Amino acid sequence: MPSKLPGLKIGNLEIPVPIVQGGMGVKVSMASLAAAVAECGGAGTIASVGLGQYEAHSPDFVKNCNDGLRHEIRRAKELTKGVVGVNIMVALSNYADLVKTAAEEKADFIVSGAGLPLKLPELVDGYDIKLIPIVSSGRAAELIIKTWVKRYNRVQDAVVVEGPMAGGHLGFSREELDSRKYTLEEIVTDVIAAVKPYEAQSGREIPVIAGGGVFDGKDIARFLKLGAKGVQMATRFVVTNECSVAEEFKQAYIAAEEKDVVLIKSPVGLPGRAIRTKFIDRIEAGETIPYKCAFRCLRTCDPTQVPYCIAKAMLNAADGKLDEAVVFAGSNVSRVKKIVPVRELMDELVSEASASL
Repeated sequence: MPSKLPGLKIGNLEIPVPIVQGGMGVKVSMASLAAAVAECGGAGTIASVGLGQYEAHSPDFVKNCNDGLRHEIRRAKELTKGVVGVNIMVALSNYADLVKTAAEEKADFIVSGAGLPLKLPELVDGYDIKLIPIVSSGRAAELIIKTWVKRYNRVQDAVVVEGPMAGGHLGFSREELDSRKYTLEEIVTDVIAAVKPYEAQSGREIPVIAGGGVFDGKDIARFLKLGAKGVQMATRFVVTNECSVAEEFKQAYIAAEEKDVVLIKSPVGLPGRAIRTKFIDRIEAGETIPYKCAFRCLRTCDPTQVPYCIAKAMLNAADGKLDEAVVFAGSNVSRVKKIVPVRELMDELVSEASASL
């Protein structure tokens, strides 16, 4: 795809269009979507959480998840020669196994959030894979850099900044979200300032990628002008032909109005932004949804205490069972109006951003 935008360079990775498709689980951003974005010059991301047949309560949870991730990475590589990486949440109990699997399968990068990935470099020792933490503050970015430099003598290859308007699990307290204390623009500026000394020290650029509420080309241009080297977008990519979720999931996005977007308390231990469903109404009314946990997929989840299984609720969403689901979405989901091919969306974003620049 021809682009008038500056490309995004992450080490020796050349991404012609500075758009990173965000990782969305469970089974939302898989190989078909990631490969389609990569084919258009962006960076595609496979979400590692909930792959394989974990929902069948197989006794070999770790192997099934690893096999599922291997399958998606290999499938993506068959579909594109472009840049494809993996999103792996620190909060996962099988985090280390998934990281090693992604490295073994030669994913181009690992994006890692939902916790501080302080030990990530040691898990990929000996592999050529780019490491990209997700942060929500300049302070977190600096803590990760200092730790990595001290322990491993390396800096991040890039940093994704997720602001308070993102969908899914958020790196802010409910009070911070309700008060609207922080904006993505402010956080991006803080993170750019935090990494700058380490760029000079290491002699390597650490590109900052802005995410959370980035909706159109005007938004992309605004963050590029602010000093970000790229943007991360997720919500827009759900309503594409190549996203593998059920039609009901996509139609929920199209039908959503501003009043339908709510903040929920997730068993992960973080607030999350989602579209209101009957399931969420039941949870907010204090109902407990019984479930069996054959494995503890989240280190931060206590199955004896939480009112429902977030993994099952997200799987139901991907399968189109919306009355039993949590449907995560970004703050701008009400602006989504139609389902389009990835290429059409990417062309639109590039055209808008180029005009704004």
